[in-house]
Amino acid sequence: MSYIISIHRLKNYLHNKQGHTVIMDVRFDLTDPDAGRKAYWKDHIPGAIFIDIEKDLSGKKETHGGNHPLPDVNTLSLKLGRMGIDHNTTVVIYDENNDMFAARAWWLLHYLGHDKVCVLDGGYTRWKEEGNETTDRIPELSAKEFRPEIRNNQTVNMEEVKQRLKNKTAVLVDSRARERYLGEMEPLYARAGHIPGAKNFFWKGVLRSDGSWKSEEELQKHFADLIKDDEIIISCGSGISACPNILALKTLGYRNVKLYPGSFSDWISYGDNEVAVGEEE
Repeated sequence: MSYIISIHRLKNYLHNKQGHTVIMDVRFDLTDPDAGRKAYWKDHIPGAIFIDIEKDLSGKKETHGGNHPLPDVNTLSLKLGRMGIDHNTTVVIYDENNDMFAARAWWLLHYLGHDKVCVLDGGYTRWKEEGNETTDRIPELSAKEFRPEIRNNQTVNMEEVKQRLKNKTAVLVDSRARERYLGEMEPLYARAGHIPGAKNFFWKGVLRSDGSWKSEEELQKHFADLIKDDEIIISCGSGISACPNILALKTLGYRNVKLYPGSFSDWISYGDNEVAVGEEE
């Protein structure tokens, strides 16, 4: 099943008014938390509603749990309902390009049991490049009731990661850039490197050189070293850039794929956890 929608298909869908659709704008910049909201106020896809990665799609940062812990389920469900989303609503999510934030929003809706959700290929940049209409008008919302139907067994915590690695019952994937995985540089955290035993699949590896999403055939080649029957735990820095890898693997039919929401930022919050640098043997 593909969770990616083309701009052409979205335009046809909206033109033909095929069911109730909500477009979600999740543009964000980790170095400037207000940038996405300001960009939305300037212009956006007509009818799109802005939702904030940190304020809406992440919980409060604590001592443990990582830099972007999962939000409270009930609070997020109320927000989704106020946006006019229920389980009959098709949700199309876009970022500036094909960035990690749209996949994070997709994963959260998927986790809450929502099936009609996809990510716009090319994001807002391609929407504008193709000459499509934009607006600064904030749409009026018609509230609905969103009832979460949590997909259990979709996440693991630090202790579960540690146990599975010790028992060699799961494969751990680190979705960060290669140089961060190797510990050659670390712009965000006090420690550099990766969780010992993790394999590196940089999240941008699911994209072609022009930034578009790879086809299923291309993704199969990219993830050829991962076995479909294995339990696969996807991590990153704080549970955001892991999500494009999860989206891609689920597109290919990998069923036992889980997110480690706290990821490396949670792992290093425990002082006795080891960190590996360099290549894994």
